[in-house]
Amino acid sequence: MKYTTNSEQELINLGKKIAVNFKAGDIILLEGNLGAGKTTLTKGIAEYFGIKKNITSPTFSLMNVYEIKRFKDLKIKRLVHVDTYRLEDEEDLIEIGIEDYLGAPDTICLIEWPEKIEGLLRRKKVIRIKIEHDGDGRKIMISDK
Repeated sequence: MKYTTNSEQELINLGKKIAVNFKAGDIILLEGNLGAGKTTLTKGIAEYFGIKKNITSPTFSLMNVYEIKRFKDLKIKRLVHVDTYRLEDEEDLIEIGIEDYLGAPDTICLIEWPEKIEGLLRRKKVIRIKIEHDGDGRKIMISDK
């Protein structure tokens, strides 16, 4: 699927729109250059799931875990937002417990800069969201490959 957005609010709204299709256990890889809009898209996804906290990129903490109360019937209990931009190696993420969340049947994981943890993602079913600058807007491509 392909989308185009022309503002930050449109990117947030797209996050809400695509989140409808996410299921517990999904691992969503957010790909794009610095400033492409990965965290902005995550804000919309979090809004859809009823998360009221201010969503910021976990650049220094590596991982933020948010409780989801809105969709108990879908068995989704957590949204995990990971940013591996500053990651030295996969071991750092393993030490803080990422393996407890990747593909967990009650969790949705959003991972910025996923290329840094390819070893952890091997043999996992993922959804790729690539965000690119397109003039003043963004081009967003979603695939399950």
